[in-house]
Amino acid sequence: MKWTDVQDIAIALTDTHPEVDPQYVRFTDLHRWITELEGFDDNPEHSNEKILEAIQAAWIEDASY
Repeated sequence: MKWTDVQDIAIALTDTHPEVDPQYVRFTDLHRWITELEGFDDNPEHSNEKILEAIQAAWIEDASY
């Protein structure tokens, strides 16, 4: 997975952290959790606030189902 795989990352986060309400996750934690995901293979420094916001929004959407 790369930073641009927003939906795949959101699904993986839902599976990995089912007890977490994604609305209240700090970006520092979100960034760390993403880089720790199995299959994540991108430069940790290539993220930014816009990418993290998109991933968080997708995670919120995914977790609501």
